[in-house]
Amino acid sequence: MYDFFIKFIADYLVIIIALISTYMLIFKIPRGKRVHSYKRILVAGLTSYMIAKFAAIIYQPTDLRPFELLGLKPGAAYLNNPGFPSDHALFVTVLAVAVWSETKNKLVSILLFIGVGLVCIGRVLALVHSPVDVIFGILIGLIGGLWYLDERIIRKKV
Repeated sequence: MYDFFIKFIADYLVIIIALISTYMLIFKIPRGKRVHSYKRILVAGLTSYMIAKFAAIIYQPTDLRPFELLGLKPGAAYLNNPGFPSDHALFVTVLAVAVWSETKNKLVSILLFIGVGLVCIGRVLALVHSPVDVIFGILIGLIGGLWYLDERIIRKKV
């Protein structure tokens, strides 16, 4: 039962977050703002992904994942790479920030951010990532979210 719970929050919760985010971003953004919103979401996601790949080239704490270091089986799905930063943490963070920024729906956004935390905890408990991997995945996802800064604030400061 414990193994299923860890796998659920480490893997399947990502799918649930993606589905909820997709629904919110398709149906809860006003029609006149969708194209502008989707452009920002795309640029934020691509920025986060690019920064993550550069970070992985510059810094890789270890070539082995925690389960490999301990000689155990992984508790969740993973890609065959060293794992820094966590793509799962990055992806769900980008989605949660996009929903929060573009829909302004506080309840769903809070639930998504709780989901982000659970996914990250699950990835660490499943031994496919270290805490450093998921922390940097979240931070890089948040950096991509800088594209959501309100344009009115930027214009006032310029």
